[in-house]
Amino acid sequence: MGTPSLPRRANLLLLIGLVLTSALSPASSLSVTVNDVECVYEYVLYEGDTVSGNFVVVDHDIFWSSDHPGIDFIVTSPGGNVVQTLKGTSGDKFKFKAPRSGMYKFCFHNPYSTPETVSFNIHAGHIPNDHDLAKDEHLDPINVKIAELREALESVTLEQKYLKARDSRHRHTNESTRKRVIYYTVAEYLLLACVSTLQVVYIRRLFSKSVGYNRV
Repeated sequence: MGTPSLPRRANLLLLIGLVLTSALSPASSLSVTVNDVECVYEYVLYEGDTVSGNFVVVDHDIFWSSDHPGIDFIVTSPGGNVVQTLKGTSGDKFKFKAPRSGMYKFCFHNPYSTPETVSFNIHAGHIPNDHDLAKDEHLDPINVKIAELREALESVTLEQKYLKARDSRHRHTNESTRKRVIYYTVAEYLLLACVSTLQVVYIRRLFSKSVGYNRV
C-alpha cells in the first residue's frame, strides 16, 4: 500500500491545524451586570455572515416568580434597524444573517432596579460562498469545508456554554429556594413560640383572677 502523496498530506495537516485553531479561538463570552440598560458591541466583517449566540440570567438577586416580566434583548444593526427582539425572558438563543457589515449592538433591558448578572455568548461566523471562490483564486472547496467544520465546532461550543449557564442558574435558584424555605421555617417556629408563650401567660393570668375571686 503506497504512502499518501505530499499534496494530500499538506491538505490534511492544514485541515488539522485549522480545526485546532478554531478550538483555541472560541466565541466571545462575557458576564454583563444589567441594572437598567446595558449594551454589548460586536463587529461583523462581512454582509451575510451568520451571527449566533445565547444569554442566560445567571445570578438574580430577586425572586423570579411566575409573574416576573423577565428581561428584554434587542439587536440593532449598524444602520440603526432592529434585527431581532426577545421580550420578557430569563434566557434564550438567537441567530440571524447580518444584513450588512459593521458594528452591531446587543442590548439588555432590566425592568427592575435590582441588578441581574447575564451570561452572554456570541459568535459571528463566515463561510466562503461561490462569489468568494470566484474572487479569490487561493480559495478552493477544501477551504470551504474547513470553514463549515469550524462553524460546526463553534455551534457546539455555544450550545455547551448555554447549557452550562442554565445549569448555573438552576443551581442558584435551588440554593435561593432552599434558603427561603429555611427562613420561612425559622419564622414559623418563632411565631409559634411567641403564640404559645402568649397563651401560657394569658392562661396563668386567667387562673390567677379565678383564684382571687374564690378567696373573696
